[in-house]
Amino acid sequence: MKAVKVRNPASLDSLDSLEVVEIDAPGEPGVGEVRVKLHASSLNFHDYAVVAGMIPTEDGRIPLSDGAGEIEAVGDGVEEFAVGDRVMSVFFPQWNDGRPPLGSFESTPGDGIDGFAREQVVKPARAFTRIPANLDFAQAACLPCAGLTAWRALMEDGNLQAGQTVLLEGTGGVSIFALKIAKAAGARVIITSSSDEKLAKARDLGADHTINYKSNDDWGRQAFDWSDGGVDHVVEVGGPGTVNQAIDAIRPGGHIHLIGVLTGQKGEVETAALMRKMGRLQGLTVGSRAMQLRMIDAIEATGIEPVISDRFALADLPDAFRHEQDQKHFGKIAVDI
Repeated sequence: MKAVKVRNPASLDSLDSLEVVEIDAPGEPGVGEVRVKLHASSLNFHDYAVVAGMIPTEDGRIPLSDGAGEIEAVGDGVEEFAVGDRVMSVFFPQWNDGRPPLGSFESTPGDGIDGFAREQVVKPARAFTRIPANLDFAQAACLPCAGLTAWRALMEDGNLQAGQTVLLEGTGGVSIFALKIAKAAGARVIITSSSDEKLAKARDLGADHTINYKSNDDWGRQAFDWSDGGVDHVVEVGGPGTVNQAIDAIRPGGHIHLIGVLTGQKGEVETAALMRKMGRLQGLTVGSRAMQLRMIDAIEATGIEPVISDRFALADLPDAFRHEQDQKHFGKIAVDI
C-alpha cells in the first residue's frame, strides 16, 4: 500500500524530502484493535513543524496526526465499533478522560508514532471515535487536532456563554472552527488577519468585527474598545509575538487560551498588565477522547461544519504543505487518501 514518509527530518532544507513509498499492508487486528481504511486527513501547523524539521522525529516517519476512514475489521474484545463504521482519529490516544497528561507527543500520530499519511492502519480501538453523522470523511479529518483544540478552549475550559465576546487570531483551522463554535453558542466574534479578502470571508461566516493587524498595530486595544470593556476570551495562536496584544484586549478577569506558538517559543509576557487585568493565561494542547465525543455530540446538534478551502491528493502532500507554508488557505487544508 502507499504511504508518505519524512526523510532526514532533522536536517530538512525543503519539503521535497517527503516521498511516496510502498509499505506492507497491515494484517488482521489483534485483541482490542481495529483495521481502518483511511479516506482523508488534514494539515495542522504541528504536522508542518514535523515535516520541516522543527520538531525532531525519526527518519522515515509517516506524518499527519489526523485521519478519518471506515472500519474494515475488528479484533476480539472490541464492542464500540463494527465493520463499516465511520471513524476519526484521536490526537492523544492514551488520554481518555480526566486530568491531562504531561504534554508529551510520544503517542501522537505523525510525531512520536507513525501517522495517517497512508492507506490503512491497525490501531487500538481507543485511538478512534465515531464521525459526526452530518460530516463526510474530509470534514471529519479536520476535527481531531484543530477542531478539538477550538472546542476545548471555548467550551471545555472557557465555558463560553451567549453574549460573551471572543477574539480570534488569524483565519487558520483552529480560528475558523472557533468562529463557528462561538457563533453557534450565541457569542460575538472579533477576528484578525493580514488579508482583507480573508476578513471578508470571515464576515460571511458571521464574524461581527474584523481587524487587519498589518494596518492596525494596536489591534488588541482596538478589540478592547470595540467590545466595550474588553473581550471575554482570546484564542491565542501566535504566542510570544501576540500574547501582549491579547492581554490588552481582555476584560478584567478575561481568559486567554494559549494554543499556538506561530511567532516563536520564547518571548516576554507583560505580567504586570496581566495581573492588573486579573486575567487567566492558560496553555492547552488539543484534548481528551471524552472531550472529542462531547464535541461530536455538539456538532450533530448544531450542524456545524469545518471550512475546507483546499484539497490535495496524498501523492501531492509536499504541494499541500507549501500551500500551508505560504498561508494561502482559509480554514483547513484536506488531504484525500
